[in-house]
Amino acid sequence: MSSVLYHFAFDPGSRAARLALGEAKVAFEETPVRPWEDSCPIAGLNPSGMPPVLQVTETGRTLTLCEPAAILGWLEDRSAAPFLLPADAAERAETRRLVTWFDRRFTDEVDAVLLHERMEKPLLRLGPPEARALRAGREALRAHLSQFESLVAERDWLSGRRLSQADLVAAAHLSILDYFGEVAWANWPALKTWYMKLKSRPCFRPLLADRFPGVPASGQYADLDF
Repeated sequence: MSSVLYHFAFDPGSRAARLALGEAKVAFEETPVRPWEDSCPIAGLNPSGMPPVLQVTETGRTLTLCEPAAILGWLEDRSAAPFLLPADAAERAETRRLVTWFDRRFTDEVDAVLLHERMEKPLLRLGPPEARALRAGREALRAHLSQFESLVAERDWLSGRRLSQADLVAAAHLSILDYFGEVAWANWPALKTWYMKLKSRPCFRPLLADRFPGVPASGQYADLDF
C-alpha cells in the first residue's frame, strides 16, 4: 500500500489527518499544498478545493479520501477493533458531538477570526491584524477553553476514558493557536495536562517541526514539558 497526503501544515483538518495517520502507524508521503493558489493540485481531487486529501493505492486500486471525516472514517473502517471511536455507545456519541463542535462552532467563532487575522492576512497580503477582531476571537477562545477545561478535569481524555477522534481534532485546532501564542495554558491546568499528554505521543512530533513563514513559534510550542 502507498499513501500520499496533500495537506497544508497550518490547516486544522490537515493536522487532524496527520495525527490520526500517525496514531494508526500508516506510512504516507507528504505533499504540502497552498489551497488558495490556482495551481493547487487539490483542485482536481476534491470538489471543495480544501485539504487534506489522502490518496491510497492498494492492489492496483486508488482511493481518494477528501477531508478529515473521510480520512478518519477510513482509518476506523480498516481497523479490526475500535480505533478512534470508542466501543462504548455513550463515549462514541460524545466523541462525535465534540468533533462537530470543533468543525462548526469553534471554527466559526475562533479559527475564522484569530487564524484569519494571524495567518490568512499575512499569506494573502490583506494588511495587518485588526485589534477589534483579535479581541473578539480571543474572547470566544476563552469561552470555549473554559468548557473544555471542565470536560478534561473530569475525564481521562476529552470524550471519556480513551483517546478518540475528539482529542486529535481538538489538538489539531489548539496546536495552531498555540503556535501563534494564543493559548494561555496557565489559566487552564487540566487542559494543559491533557495537551502535554498528546504532545508526548509519537504522532505529534512532526507537527512540532512545522514553521509558519515570518512568524516564530511561541516559546512553549515545541516543548513537551511546558
